[in-house]
Amino acid sequence: MKLRFAGTGDSGQVPCFGCDCPACQRARLLSGHRREPCCGEIELDGELILIDAGRMDLAARCERQRPAAIVLTHYHADHVQGLLHLRWGRGESIPVYGPKDPQGCADLHKNPGILAFQPGLKPFRALTLGGLTVTPLPLNHSKPTLGYALDDGAHRIAWLCDTVGLPAATERFLAEWRPHGMVVDATHPDSLLAPRNHNNLAMALEIIERLGPSRAWLTHISHELDADFMATSRILPGGVELATDGREILF
Repeated sequence: MKLRFAGTGDSGQVPCFGCDCPACQRARLLSGHRREPCCGEIELDGELILIDAGRMDLAARCERQRPAAIVLTHYHADHVQGLLHLRWGRGESIPVYGPKDPQGCADLHKNPGILAFQPGLKPFRALTLGGLTVTPLPLNHSKPTLGYALDDGAHRIAWLCDTVGLPAATERFLAEWRPHGMVVDATHPDSLLAPRNHNNLAMALEIIERLGPSRAWLTHISHELDADFMATSRILPGGVELATDGREILF
Protein backbone atom coordinates (compact mmCIF):
# COMPACT_ATOMS: atom_id res chain seq x y z
CA MET A 1 0.00 0.00 0.00
CA LYS A 2 1.20 3.48 -0.87
CA LEU A 3 -0.19 6.62 0.74
CA ARG A 4 0.35 9.93 -1.02
CA PHE A 5 -0.46 13.29 0.50
CA ALA A 6 -2.08 15.08 -2.43
CA GLY A 7 -2.79 18.12 -0.25
CA THR A 8 -2.02 19.04 3.36
CA GLY A 9 -3.50 22.51 3.83
CA ASP A 10 -6.60 23.89 5.48
CA SER A 11 -9.35 25.71 3.60
CA GLY A 12 -7.23 28.90 3.32
CA GLN A 13 -4.28 26.90 1.93
CA VAL A 14 -0.67 28.05 1.99
CA PRO A 15 0.02 30.67 0.81
CA CYS A 16 -3.18 32.27 2.06
CA PHE A 17 -4.55 34.98 -0.22
CA GLY A 18 -3.47 38.46 0.86
CA CYS A 19 -1.26 37.25 3.73
CA ASP A 20 2.37 38.31 4.09
CA CYS A 21 3.29 36.18 7.09
CA PRO A 22 6.65 34.39 6.84
CA ALA A 23 5.01 31.07 5.91
CA CYS A 24 3.02 32.59 3.05
CA GLN A 25 6.03 34.52 1.76
CA ARG A 26 8.11 31.34 1.81
CA ALA A 27 5.42 29.33 -0.01
CA ARG A 28 5.21 31.93 -2.79
CA LEU A 29 8.95 31.63 -3.34
CA LEU A 30 9.40 27.88 -2.77
CA SER A 31 6.77 25.59 -4.25
CA GLY A 32 7.73 22.77 -1.88
CA HIS A 33 6.15 24.73 0.99
CA ARG A 34 2.79 25.24 -0.70
CA ARG A 35 -0.22 23.43 0.75
CA GLU A 36 -3.27 22.55 -1.35
CA PRO A 37 -6.60 21.46 0.21
CA CYS A 38 -6.25 18.41 2.45
CA CYS A 39 -6.67 15.12 0.58
CA GLY A 40 -4.91 11.79 0.10
CA GLU A 41 -4.42 8.94 -2.32
CA ILE A 42 -4.13 5.22 -1.65
CA GLU A 43 -2.59 2.96 -4.28
CA LEU A 44 -3.02 -0.77 -3.77
CA ASP A 45 -2.86 -3.65 -6.26
CA GLY A 46 -2.74 -1.22 -9.17
CA GLU A 47 -5.89 0.64 -8.11
CA LEU A 48 -6.24 4.24 -6.94
CA ILE A 49 -8.56 5.27 -4.11
CA LEU A 50 -8.92 8.98 -3.32
CA ILE A 51 -9.55 10.34 0.15
CA ASP A 52 -11.42 13.62 -0.39
CA ALA A 53 -11.54 15.64 -3.56
CA GLY A 54 -10.70 19.25 -2.79
CA ARG A 55 -7.97 19.90 -5.35
CA MET A 56 -9.18 21.95 -8.29
CA ASP A 57 -6.89 19.98 -10.64
CA LEU A 58 -8.59 16.71 -9.69
CA ALA A 59 -9.80 15.93 -13.21
CA ALA A 60 -6.24 16.13 -14.56
CA ARG A 61 -5.04 13.75 -11.83
CA CYS A 62 -7.84 11.30 -12.65
CA GLU A 63 -6.93 11.37 -16.35
CA ARG A 64 -3.49 10.00 -15.42
CA GLN A 65 -5.13 7.21 -13.41
CA ARG A 66 -8.86 6.78 -13.14
CA PRO A 67 -9.79 6.17 -9.49
CA ALA A 68 -11.52 2.95 -8.52
CA ALA A 69 -13.35 4.87 -5.79
CA ILE A 70 -13.49 8.17 -3.95
CA VAL A 71 -14.01 8.27 -0.18
CA LEU A 72 -15.16 11.58 1.30
CA THR A 73 -14.73 12.67 4.90
CA HIS A 74 -17.47 15.33 4.58
CA TYR A 75 -19.05 17.83 2.23
CA HIS A 76 -17.30 21.10 3.04
CA ALA A 77 -16.19 22.77 -0.19
CA ASP A 78 -12.45 22.35 0.35
CA HIS A 79 -12.95 18.58 0.47
CA VAL A 80 -15.26 18.13 -2.54
CA GLN A 81 -14.84 21.10 -4.90
CA GLY A 82 -12.80 19.07 -7.40
CA LEU A 83 -15.88 16.91 -8.01
CA LEU A 84 -17.80 19.85 -9.49
CA HIS A 85 -15.68 19.56 -12.64
CA LEU A 86 -14.88 15.84 -12.56
CA ARG A 87 -18.57 14.84 -12.61
CA TRP A 88 -19.02 16.06 -16.20
CA GLY A 89 -16.40 13.62 -17.50
CA ARG A 90 -16.93 10.55 -19.68
CA GLY A 91 -16.53 6.83 -19.27
CA GLU A 92 -17.47 4.44 -16.52
CA SER A 93 -19.01 5.82 -13.35
CA ILE A 94 -16.82 6.35 -10.28
CA PRO A 95 -18.29 5.24 -6.93
CA VAL A 96 -18.19 7.95 -4.25
CA TYR A 97 -18.63 7.03 -0.58
CA GLY A 98 -19.10 9.35 2.35
CA PRO A 99 -21.21 10.27 5.37
CA LYS A 100 -24.96 10.66 5.23
CA ASP A 101 -25.55 14.32 4.36
CA PRO A 102 -28.66 14.95 2.23
CA GLN A 103 -27.57 18.48 1.31
CA GLY A 104 -24.10 17.43 0.22
CA CYS A 105 -22.35 20.36 -1.47
CA ALA A 106 -24.02 22.60 -4.06
CA ASP A 107 -25.96 20.34 -6.44
CA LEU A 108 -23.61 17.36 -6.52
CA HIS A 109 -26.31 14.93 -5.44
CA LYS A 110 -28.90 16.36 -7.85
CA ASN A 111 -26.52 16.37 -10.83
CA PRO A 112 -23.88 13.71 -10.18
CA GLY A 113 -22.79 13.09 -13.77
CA ILE A 114 -20.36 10.15 -13.78
CA LEU A 115 -20.17 10.14 -9.98
CA ALA A 116 -22.09 7.24 -8.43
CA PHE A 117 -22.87 8.46 -4.92
CA GLN A 118 -23.46 5.56 -2.56
CA PRO A 119 -25.83 5.58 0.42
CA GLY A 120 -24.36 7.14 3.55
CA LEU A 121 -21.68 5.05 5.21
CA LYS A 122 -22.53 3.73 8.66
CA PRO A 123 -20.00 4.30 11.46
CA PHE A 124 -17.85 1.27 12.28
CA ARG A 125 -19.41 -0.80 9.46
CA ALA A 126 -16.50 -1.82 7.24
CA LEU A 127 -16.48 -1.36 3.47
CA THR A 128 -14.28 -3.45 1.15
CA LEU A 129 -12.67 -1.67 -1.80
CA GLY A 130 -10.53 -4.22 -3.66
CA GLY A 131 -7.83 -5.31 -1.23
CA LEU A 132 -8.53 -2.46 1.21
CA THR A 133 -10.89 -2.62 4.18
CA VAL A 134 -12.23 0.85 5.02
CA THR A 135 -13.98 1.38 8.35
CA PRO A 136 -15.79 4.74 8.85
CA LEU A 137 -15.09 6.50 12.15
CA PRO A 138 -17.23 9.40 13.46
CA LEU A 139 -15.35 12.68 14.01
CA ASN A 140 -16.16 15.99 15.74
CA HIS A 141 -16.86 18.67 13.14
CA SER A 142 -19.53 21.16 12.07
CA LYS A 143 -20.85 18.87 9.31
CA PRO A 144 -21.39 15.09 9.42
CA THR A 145 -17.79 13.90 9.14
CA LEU A 146 -16.02 10.54 9.06
CA GLY A 147 -12.45 9.49 9.51
CA TYR A 148 -11.32 6.15 8.14
CA ALA A 149 -9.44 3.10 9.39
CA LEU A 150 -7.58 1.69 6.37
CA ASP A 151 -6.37 -1.93 6.44
CA ASP A 152 -4.67 -3.75 3.57
CA GLY A 153 -4.25 -6.94 5.59
CA ALA A 154 -0.72 -6.10 6.67
CA HIS A 155 -0.79 -2.41 7.63
CA ARG A 156 -3.32 -0.25 9.46
CA ILE A 157 -3.55 3.48 8.86
CA ALA A 158 -6.05 5.85 10.50
CA TRP A 159 -7.07 9.02 8.60
CA LEU A 160 -8.51 11.50 11.12
CA CYS A 161 -9.41 14.78 9.43
CA ASP A 162 -11.36 17.14 9.98
CA THR A 163 -11.90 16.93 13.72
CA VAL A 164 -11.46 18.61 17.08
CA GLY A 165 -10.56 15.85 19.51
CA LEU A 166 -12.08 12.41 18.97
CA PRO A 167 -15.49 11.02 19.94
CA ALA A 168 -15.16 8.46 22.73
CA ALA A 169 -16.43 5.60 20.53
CA THR A 170 -13.86 6.39 17.83
CA GLU A 171 -11.02 6.52 20.33
CA ARG A 172 -12.10 3.19 21.84
CA PHE A 173 -12.19 1.60 18.40
CA LEU A 174 -8.70 2.86 17.54
CA ALA A 175 -7.26 1.79 20.90
CA GLU A 176 -8.40 -1.77 20.18
CA TRP A 177 -7.58 -1.66 16.46
CA ARG A 178 -4.01 -0.41 17.14
CA PRO A 179 -3.05 1.50 13.98
CA HIS A 180 0.51 1.34 12.73
CA GLY A 181 0.22 4.88 11.37
CA MET A 182 -2.06 7.87 11.86
CA VAL A 183 -2.83 10.97 9.81
CA VAL A 184 -4.18 13.60 12.21
CA ASP A 185 -5.75 17.03 11.83
CA ALA A 186 -3.41 19.66 13.33
CA THR A 187 -4.74 22.89 11.88
CA HIS A 188 -3.92 25.46 14.53
CA PRO A 189 -0.91 26.49 16.61
CA ASP A 190 -1.17 26.08 20.37
CA SER A 191 -1.86 29.81 20.72
CA LEU A 192 -5.44 29.02 19.69
CA LEU A 193 -6.53 27.67 23.06
CA ALA A 194 -10.15 26.70 22.35
CA PRO A 195 -10.45 25.52 18.72
CA ARG A 196 -13.98 24.73 17.53
CA ASN A 197 -13.71 22.47 14.47
CA HIS A 198 -10.05 21.47 14.19
CA ASN A 199 -7.27 20.38 16.53
CA ASN A 200 -4.51 22.66 17.60
CA LEU A 201 -1.05 21.12 17.65
CA ALA A 202 -1.17 20.10 21.31
CA MET A 203 -4.50 18.31 20.85
CA ALA A 204 -3.19 16.40 17.83
CA LEU A 205 -0.07 15.31 19.70
CA GLU A 206 -2.16 14.19 22.68
CA ILE A 207 -4.27 11.97 20.40
CA ILE A 208 -1.12 10.43 18.92
CA GLU A 209 0.41 9.87 22.36
CA ARG A 210 -2.72 8.18 23.70
CA LEU A 211 -3.10 5.81 20.74
CA GLY A 212 0.59 5.11 20.26
CA PRO A 213 1.12 4.50 16.52
CA SER A 214 4.69 3.94 15.44
CA ARG A 215 4.38 6.76 12.88
CA ALA A 216 2.10 9.77 12.55
CA TRP A 217 1.69 12.67 10.14
CA LEU A 218 0.07 16.02 10.89
CA THR A 219 -2.14 17.48 8.17
CA HIS A 220 -4.84 20.10 7.42
CA ILE A 221 -2.15 22.61 8.36
CA SER A 222 -2.79 26.37 8.35
CA HIS A 223 -0.34 29.09 7.40
CA GLU A 224 -0.44 30.14 11.08
CA LEU A 225 0.92 26.74 12.16
CA ASP A 226 3.65 26.83 9.49
CA ALA A 227 4.61 30.34 10.64
CA ASP A 228 4.68 29.16 14.26
CA PHE A 229 7.11 26.36 13.34
CA MET A 230 9.30 28.86 11.50
CA ALA A 231 9.37 31.19 14.51
CA THR A 232 9.93 28.60 17.23
CA SER A 233 11.96 25.84 15.51
CA ARG A 234 10.09 23.37 17.68
CA ILE A 235 10.88 19.66 17.46
CA LEU A 236 8.12 17.08 17.15
CA PRO A 237 8.14 13.80 19.10
CA GLY A 238 9.88 10.84 17.50
CA GLY A 239 7.90 9.28 14.67
CA VAL A 240 5.71 12.38 14.18
CA GLU A 241 6.10 14.59 11.10
CA LEU A 242 4.42 17.50 9.38
CA ALA A 243 2.95 16.09 6.18
CA THR A 244 3.90 17.85 2.94
CA ASP A 245 2.19 17.97 -0.42
CA GLY A 246 3.36 15.18 -2.72
CA ARG A 247 4.95 13.09 0.04
CA GLU A 248 4.61 9.35 -0.55
CA ILE A 249 4.70 6.73 2.19
CA LEU A 250 5.19 3.04 1.36
CA PHE A 251 3.89 0.41 3.75
